[in-house]
Amino acid sequence: MVALSTDPIDVASALSYLQSEQAGALDLFLGVVRDNTQDRPVDRLDYEAYDRMAVSEIQKIVDEAHRRWAVLRCVVIHRTGTLRIGEIAVLIGVATAHRADAFDACRYIIDTIKQTVPIWKKEIFTDGEVWVNAHP
Repeated sequence: MVALSTDPIDVASALSYLQSEQAGALDLFLGVVRDNTQDRPVDRLDYEAYDRMAVSEIQKIVDEAHRRWAVLRCVVIHRTGTLRIGEIAVLIGVATAHRADAFDACRYIIDTIKQTVPIWKKEIFTDGEVWVNAHP
């Protein structure tokens, strides 16, 4: 399951989706909005995406993870819009039979998303703002 959402991410639903009798490992990564970047206080983050392309690119990454590792189920949900401190910006969940595959696939997915998917993040500070990770 791959989705972009302006709504808060429901971790319990994602975890339920990952459940499988064959899964001995569930790896769940949550990217959370923190209160600072390089000692600058962050007020909030704004995420923008080219939705159709972002979902398509994330699906390609998930498909590649399925090819590389024995992934049983996978969920990727990325927020867009304005997020406050403590909110979940991205959830990556992977279910596999063994933990090594779950860890490796989850890390591959989040690292590749950050490098290649057209999702842009603006950090809004108390004294200004900056776009970061402005790839594709």
